[in-house]
Amino acid sequence: MHDKINLPQGQYWPDGIRLVISISMQFEAGAQSEHGNGSPFPAMTDTDLPDLPARTWFEYGAREGIPRLLDLWDRFRIPVTSHMVGEAVLQRPALAKEIVERGHEAAAHGHTWTPHWTMDEARERASYQANIDAILGATATRPAGFNAFWLRGTPRTLGILQSLGFFYHIDDLSADEPLTTTVNGQPFAIVPYTLRNNDIARFGAEGPMTAQAFGQELRDEFDQLYLEAGYRRRMMSLSTHDRIAGTPARVKVLGEFLQYALQHPGVIVMRKDEIARLALSLPDVPHK
Repeated sequence: MHDKINLPQGQYWPDGIRLVISISMQFEAGAQSEHGNGSPFPAMTDTDLPDLPARTWFEYGAREGIPRLLDLWDRFRIPVTSHMVGEAVLQRPALAKEIVERGHEAAAHGHTWTPHWTMDEARERASYQANIDAILGATATRPAGFNAFWLRGTPRTLGILQSLGFFYHIDDLSADEPLTTTVNGQPFAIVPYTLRNNDIARFGAEGPMTAQAFGQELRDEFDQLYLEAGYRRRMMSLSTHDRIAGTPARVKVLGEFLQYALQHPGVIVMRKDEIARLALSLPDVPHK
């Protein structure tokens, strides 16, 4: 399935690629917990009443954010990976289907916002299976990659994922290139995630970083990685969330960054499943 690729000396990606950009688009709207969900409003810790404005803040992600981001990806003709929470997919199956129909990968992000580290093995497996079923039912595609709630799985997570047919995960911050590991004696790919190029880590709910400052950081990150790509394998990871990156100013800045990056020779945006397949077939991929 993953035949090894032979590359000329000094070439680190196939087909003349110098630098790969990996973009996540998190689809979470409607699956959030009622309280303690990272919304910009003061916590309602003394009541069981619904947090009505917070619900609308998350709704923005599905109503405005993802459609705006999808149009951005279309404008640059680039594919991304959408990590989909199962409950979000069940609430908006047509949106999940549209994401896939527009050429993007549907990856798993758990079935609810229940932290995976709080689950026993049976509940953890059931959550992942429910996430698979939701995505498969809406998009007719089976997810191959996984992102845990706040990247925090359990020591048994990778074994469960592999047994369910996954072949990569992203819950790793340790490199600027793909990695592999061994799970139950079999190779398993790692497509590292990011916090520094992650809207939720930089903006939080609604600040304090400006869109322009984020755009400058993305350009600076790209410039350094593009330089390093002349002598080693490099990948730039960028993460967007439906309700956060999908605002008008942030989409404008993301477009300016993509315009800048894609004018450089050998730069390509790839889905994470494609990167994972390469990680399992390229020579000299670091192993953990």
